[in-house]
Amino acid sequence: MTSAAPSENSPQAIYGTLITDGQRIDDGVLAVDGDRISYAGPAASFSPPEGAQKTVLSAGSFIFPGLIDLHTHGAAGGDFPGGQEDSARKAIDFLHSHGTTTLLASMVTASEADLLRGIELYVRLSEEGLIAGIHLEGPFLSEARCGAQDPAYLLAPDLELTERLIDAGQGKIVTMTYAPELEGAAALIELLTSHGITPSLGHTDSDAATAAASLAQAREGLAATGFDGHPGRPTITHLFNGMPPMHHRSPGPVAACLRFARAGKAAVELVADNTHLDPQTVLTVFELLGAENILLVSDSMAATGLSDGSYKLGPAAVTVNGGIATLDATGSIAGGTSTLLQVVLRTAAAGVALESAVFSATAAPARVLGLSDEVGGLRRGLRADAVVVSPEGELQSVMRAGKWLKISD
Repeated sequence: MTSAAPSENSPQAIYGTLITDGQRIDDGVLAVDGDRISYAGPAASFSPPEGAQKTVLSAGSFIFPGLIDLHTHGAAGGDFPGGQEDSARKAIDFLHSHGTTTLLASMVTASEADLLRGIELYVRLSEEGLIAGIHLEGPFLSEARCGAQDPAYLLAPDLELTERLIDAGQGKIVTMTYAPELEGAAALIELLTSHGITPSLGHTDSDAATAAASLAQAREGLAATGFDGHPGRPTITHLFNGMPPMHHRSPGPVAACLRFARAGKAAVELVADNTHLDPQTVLTVFELLGAENILLVSDSMAATGLSDGSYKLGPAAVTVNGGIATLDATGSIAGGTSTLLQVVLRTAAAGVALESAVFSATAAPARVLGLSDEVGGLRRGLRADAVVVSPEGELQSVMRAGKWLKISD
């Protein structure tokens, strides 16, 4: 920036290149009044209000909307599945200050007691406005494709347990990852969708027909809920990861997921960190599906933002070597170590248009959350969340609800 970060008590005007809603405005300005955006668009059409503090970014700098991560297990030593408040707050502070201004706290398969303890915590943090809700990654997952999930706690769909989790969640459980081939999956989908919870197909060993039927049921169930702002379509937990690879004689769930997403009937998560997926895979999926049907996620865990070493993902021991996290017990990939901003920039480096990469980390996940009138873009009336990035892709500053955040270590 060419001037110090402005006071948060007066209107602000930040000049730079805006990337929002799939568009690029090279000579743009973001105006903020309090915790809301008052203007975002061409500088030529903007007249700053009296007393506004003006910030001109260095040439070529970008202003993104605050990023939205639907799948993160923690960062900076903080572990969401552990359900410990100090640890969770540390992770949230780090993620906010590194550009992820809206997020779901993702838990993993665990005992009922641990799940309930974590849900209770994340209900409180949701009510504080620190997170947008809870993502339950399990416990109704395939043992054959459990990845870093603890197989000791995997279960067939249990409606009574699910009811207890939903009751504890007090409306804050947003998504649940499930395997469609498990006995009772159809009843589980009916229960989730009746509460407005988005089923997210994943950690599955199903065939294509089973996956397709399950996605169709989930979509129909969501469309019938009538919940205000709900997009009415299921999601796919980290496409390609935690499922069999697509083969021309055995297409598996990947084929069904791609078809449904291409038709706008589902949205797929991509962990585009160059570890979970090859960059050419990421580029191909964007060209096939379009940014509006893709959700960039980090799948980050406690090691994000820290050096190689030993960490935890819930109860599981994890080793990070060369930035790659693997489960000590099996060697499976155990989450990511990149921030969502790094995922966005790596997606662009793969050949995806920057506007598309940003869209899939902002507007697209905002729709899944039913929060498009609150976050996910740089538009008048939305919450003033923004990420300032240098021409070289370095994080410069982050604003959340009109306040500049100190970038934490």
